[in-house]
Amino acid sequence: MESFTMKRAGDTTGRFGTLMRAALLGTAMLAAGAAGAMADTLADIKKAGTINVATEMQFPPFDFLENNEYKGVDRDLFDEVAKELGVKAKYIDLPWTSVLPGLEAKKFDLVIAPVTITKERMKRYAFTVPISEATAAMMKRADDKTINKPEDIAGKNVGGGKGTSQLAQVKEFGATLSPAPTVKEYVDSNQSYADLAAGRVDVSVNSLPNLAFAAAQRKETFAVVLPPFGKPSYFSWVGRPADDDKSLVEAVNAALVKIQKDGRLATIQKKWFGLSAELPTTVPEPQL
Repeated sequence: MESFTMKRAGDTTGRFGTLMRAALLGTAMLAAGAAGAMADTLADIKKAGTINVATEMQFPPFDFLENNEYKGVDRDLFDEVAKELGVKAKYIDLPWTSVLPGLEAKKFDLVIAPVTITKERMKRYAFTVPISEATAAMMKRADDKTINKPEDIAGKNVGGGKGTSQLAQVKEFGATLSPAPTVKEYVDSNQSYADLAAGRVDVSVNSLPNLAFAAAQRKETFAVVLPPFGKPSYFSWVGRPADDDKSLVEAVNAALVKIQKDGRLATIQKKWFGLSAELPTTVPEPQL
């Protein structure tokens, strides 16, 4: 009986040891999984040394191609942000309608196309601090004497970029006029401007900075209609709201605030807009 007891005791100890080893292995696997879960987009970017960002390069002065070279406010500003992050930026050119869906599909890390902060978009995306003022305005032909204020578009033809907040705002504004204007949607702003110059529409809508730039480039052709008709708003860049993307958005925000404080933002603004303006250093509550 004694030998049997000893054998059983030894057997129990062996099973206990096996269970302990299995428990320890499980704990180690859980710890490894937790460590993997803690890895985030920013960490991956820094490990690779490259950040992939997308925009539509048909939106001057923010994003455009000149002799096949990418230029604009966003290019200059994000070059500085990439320096602060310690990585190189890879810029991807996409149609506007593909930019936000591509972000959601994780085809790139961040959208640097100027995106107007709206209540609806804040439900789906993580916005950075503003990179520019974005209030919606109108541009007419320079020789058009019939349009001197926003209300003068009643019964006229209006063009704007498909899927933009500026187009949505002019539709809402136009509904208050009698007769309401006819609104035409374009793939990009340049097509709208071309139709404006050709007389196929009477005004083009966009953000005030975009229109001011376009009118300054072609003073004999275009003139901005003042005051802006839209609600005060801002452009920001956009990231994903997921937990593993939060550190990236926070790092970009910190870089943008630093760039504004040390004067680099003002230099970029003066280069493209001819003047500088202080921007909020937190994401503002949208009015749209």
